[in-house]
Amino acid sequence: MTVVNIAAEAGVGRASYYRSPVAAAIKEILAAPDSKRPEVDELKAEIRRLRKTERELRKEKAAEIRELQETINTYANQIQALALRNAELAEDARKLRSQNDEATRGTVLPLKTLPRP
Repeated sequence: MTVVNIAAEAGVGRASYYRSPVAAAIKEILAAPDSKRPEVDELKAEIRRLRKTERELRKEKAAEIRELQETINTYANQIQALALRNAELAEDARKLRSQNDEATRGTVLPLKTLPRP
């Protein structure tokens, strides 16, 4: 990593970089790249904390998804059972109508008379 690379990455000229108040700090960092800096340690700790939080959230969401999938499966089974029962009742109603039609075929049914006011 060089000053030229840093200036190019930042989109500024080398002269602007050297006039910058942070130029001395960057020069120091470039001179001793292996020295630990508190900011880096803090950022690494933050990354570890965020990764742990992400893992925990993924576990929670996975458990929630499994629970919701079980609920969906239960509802699907209940809907299927109700649909079958509904089909049975519709068939029973059709048979009863057919029996009623056969029993009343050719029979004249009296009209109901309305009471007079």
